[in-house]
Amino acid sequence: MATSTNAPALRRKARRERLRTLGFLSPWLVGFTVFFGYPLIATVYFSFMHYNQIKAPTFVGLRNWRYVLEQMPLFGPALWNTLWLVVVMVALRVVFGLGIGLLVTKVKSGVGFFRTAFYLPYLAPPVAATVAFVFLLNPGTGPVNDILGSIGIHAPNWFNDPAWAKPSLVLLSLWGIGDLMVIFMAALLDVPKEQYEAADLDGAGAFHKFRYVTWPSITPIVMFAVVTGVVQTMQYYTQALVAGKLASGVSLGPGTVIQPGYPDHSTLTVPQLVYSLGFQNFNTGAACVLSLVLFAIAMAVTTLLMRRRAGLLSADD
Repeated sequence: MATSTNAPALRRKARRERLRTLGFLSPWLVGFTVFFGYPLIATVYFSFMHYNQIKAPTFVGLRNWRYVLEQMPLFGPALWNTLWLVVVMVALRVVFGLGIGLLVTKVKSGVGFFRTAFYLPYLAPPVAATVAFVFLLNPGTGPVNDILGSIGIHAPNWFNDPAWAKPSLVLLSLWGIGDLMVIFMAALLDVPKEQYEAADLDGAGAFHKFRYVTWPSITPIVMFAVVTGVVQTMQYYTQALVAGKLASGVSLGPGTVIQPGYPDHSTLTVPQLVYSLGFQNFNTGAACVLSLVLFAIAMAVTTLLMRRRAGLLSADD
């Protein structure tokens, strides 16, 4: 009898708890809906439409998908460049950031100076940093080639050479490695010192201490750096676009429209192609298809990395 009497009160309490929980979640739910859910649904919708941002969209079925996947000549180079940057740039940034973090944590004096010196380039605006790099690596007037030539090294053409344009972008990304350095420094300083002391008692060298003590402790941070690096590089746009435009030497006056990817489409990425299609050629449907392809690849790579991480954890257990 008491149970039946308390049932309405328990239901009201449970409803209040659900409403309270929903209230706490509401800022995230609103942000997710406005900035992710609705744009994703709209992108899927417009991928099946012919829409030039002026006239009302008209349904065209899979025509945009066939155009992008079968007929667009620049889709292959843009996808290759993007995946190349994902593999090379992310790997080198993680290795370089971890190496700098290890070096700075081992410094006995002047830690603040070195930490600041390595972190400051990361604070430079992307456009300003790219402009400076294009100037420094200019094959005709840049000081880098002058220095290399003075010591007998044949300097490349950097951003003006299709073979060196993407490696030059990688060098630019390594120059601004301060964000990963700080993250890895925090992870390295968080490794229990007792484990290092135990390894010293066992006679372990530097390599074995890193392999069996440091690496297992910082593996989650490395995975975080890889996943976020993949997502960010999949959206790589500003530096490649600015470097290509500056290296081309074309005057950027009012109304000037330059196809991205100089030289010879070697710096063309999928985000640049999305912008070119959507806002220069007003082909919104094809741009949405490219966005969805990029989203699917990013999700697949991220899922693969997370499953790989989960498999390694299961194997360790």
